[in-house]
Amino acid sequence: MAMGDQRTNPITPDGYAALKARYDHLIGKERPEIVEIVSWAAGNGDRSENGDYLYGRKRMREIDRELAHLSRRMKWSRIIDPATQEHRDRVLFGATVELADEDDERRTLTLVGDDEQLPSEGRIGWTSPMARALRGASVGDVRTLRLPAGEEELEIMAISYPDFAERMGA
Repeated sequence: MAMGDQRTNPITPDGYAALKARYDHLIGKERPEIVEIVSWAAGNGDRSENGDYLYGRKRMREIDRELAHLSRRMKWSRIIDPATQEHRDRVLFGATVELADEDDERRTLTLVGDDEQLPSEGRIGWTSPMARALRGASVGDVRTLRLPAGEEELEIMAISYPDFAERMGA
């Protein structure tokens, strides 16, 4: 990411909490444990054949890379709560969309931040080709999704957002 790049990372409150929890776990638990193992292993003499030392150093580099990645993602995050979406008649960030293809096969997808996507559970990233094709659509609109295998026509059957009261546990 270039220094002047002000690209934001839209994310739901739950998605941001998950990023922060992972960061906190790495910095507060995993990294200190690895530092302790490396320190102990370093005191055992020859480091060139010391498996604990070599593995610990490798794992510490992996943790540090992940911490840097998580830190950047959180820094650029823009938390958007789908429950507060005003324009509920259009597909915007956080929308749950029911789609029908040309064969009237139905599927339901939710547009979430790229860091919280899980396609197997119907959560697709905001910058994915599918999400880009659906953005701004209303019920009844037909959108064309261009895939390597060809084009697919998708009709928007329903759009919903979480209810704010429901989200707040009321």
